[in-house]
Amino acid sequence: MVTLWRVVVILLVAAANLEVEVWGFRPKTVQPLYRSTGKWKARHAHRVEKDQTWIWPLPAEWSKGESTLLVDSQLELVVRGALNQSHVLEESFERYIAHIFVHLTEKDVVSKIKRRKWGGETLQKLVVNVVSDDETLQLGTDESYTLQVPAEGKTSEAYLELTRVRQIDKKSSVLFSAGCNGIWGVAGPGDTSRHYLPVETIKKIIDSMAFAKLNVLHWHIVDTQSFPLEIPSYPDLWKGAYSKAERYTMDDARNIVEYARRRGINIMPELDSPGHAASWGVGYPKLWPSRDCQQPLDISSKLTFEVIAGILADFRNVFPFKLMHLGGDEVDTSCWNNTPHVNDWLEKRNLSAHDGYASFVLEVQKLAIALDWAPVNWEEPFNEFGNLLHPDTVVHEWLSNDLVPKIIATGRQCIVSNQDVWYLDHLDVPWELFYLNEPLTDLNSAEQQRLVIGGEVCMWGETADPSDIEATIWPRAAAAAERLWSPVHSANSTATARARLSRFRCLLNERGVGAGPVRNYYAREGPYEPGSCYDQ
Repeated sequence: MVTLWRVVVILLVAAANLEVEVWGFRPKTVQPLYRSTGKWKARHAHRVEKDQTWIWPLPAEWSKGESTLLVDSQLELVVRGALNQSHVLEESFERYIAHIFVHLTEKDVVSKIKRRKWGGETLQKLVVNVVSDDETLQLGTDESYTLQVPAEGKTSEAYLELTRVRQIDKKSSVLFSAGCNGIWGVAGPGDTSRHYLPVETIKKIIDSMAFAKLNVLHWHIVDTQSFPLEIPSYPDLWKGAYSKAERYTMDDARNIVEYARRRGINIMPELDSPGHAASWGVGYPKLWPSRDCQQPLDISSKLTFEVIAGILADFRNVFPFKLMHLGGDEVDTSCWNNTPHVNDWLEKRNLSAHDGYASFVLEVQKLAIALDWAPVNWEEPFNEFGNLLHPDTVVHEWLSNDLVPKIIATGRQCIVSNQDVWYLDHLDVPWELFYLNEPLTDLNSAEQQRLVIGGEVCMWGETADPSDIEATIWPRAAAAAERLWSPVHSANSTATARARLSRFRCLLNERGVGAGPVRNYYAREGPYEPGSCYDQ
């Protein structure tokens, strides 16, 4: 429950009936940036409306007070409860302190303001009570938390209770939150096949995801265009990369997974097959049905499934998350019918090409399940042969807006990504449509809603590389983040959300994230005219 701004940080918290502000100085200045009667008192200080809430995304429950409490720049972290020490928590705390007090040039600047203006208490200590000593980051981890900040003068301590240590970044809650329980949100900017994304670019995306409380990165590692990841079991696979410079080692992948974990984010890898896999055959041509017909992968070859088993085994040594995305989408089986040896193989088994498609997907599911993964597939296998899929299959909806009730009617879990409103590469979809897309529409019972385990905004990379990916993702992904984390009854108006989203976008810019203007109709464009960040 946090909004951290360049000039003013306003913390609106549940139990305290107060407003908390952090007042900042520009480097080498002595005049504070402050508000008075709604008019500008310094060139870059934005006006704070007294009845406005600047938190993004909104938590499940929150309340706003009237009094003001200063946060000391030397705020101390105290960890109690099941854990008396957590390096992950401590690192997150230090990271956020640096974000909040980015403009302070003297350690005692808050004390100077206090003496000059308030003469009251400052918030000097954050006491974190951790209920569980389990620091595992996994599907189903309870991320609920509560923050209480007392009214000025009563105490100098704020109290944050975490069910488990899930990094302050994830909660965006070092100073800011009041009870948030929501289905998890997935961002899919990790399409590293269409354009290679350097490791540092991926890490920057992970940082920005944490700011918006998105907690799973769907890494679409390979596709038709390139195979950029090292696979020790089959080392020639990454010959399918665009170049030797555009590759990831397994150590790179481990580095990314650990970097994300320390920010409360899981990595869900994807190995898409039998379609979207032509790049595999650059290193192993026998995986192609023929030189002229390169995908779907050759179902008749034992090598195909040996390679898939090897890739999954190598993945399991790097990716600990419970979900493994197996793709299975957009499969054109005509290649099998038109390739004599594959067609003969199918006929000998009395299988149609469609039957072969089902057989292929089910075999890959078995390989993943044997490695203790829950398989995720795009919606096409469910649409074509849903009754054959393993009961633990998580169905990833993207085409059919009316599919979710059909999925949960079978008792299966699902992820929502309807392409008309949650595909970030669709540049003509404004943030308002991202914001108003409710994944739980027409799901009235708690049992039904529990089967929708999350939502994903997809960032396909055909036209995105490090030069434009951030402006393509942000701020629209943040609009979806609030929809996933915030109950509809507390966050249902684009009119009231617009100003908050604009300020969140400016916060991202302040932290080095190239988020585009909120008011633009087309994503990825720059501002149309001069003006304040908060007005763009």
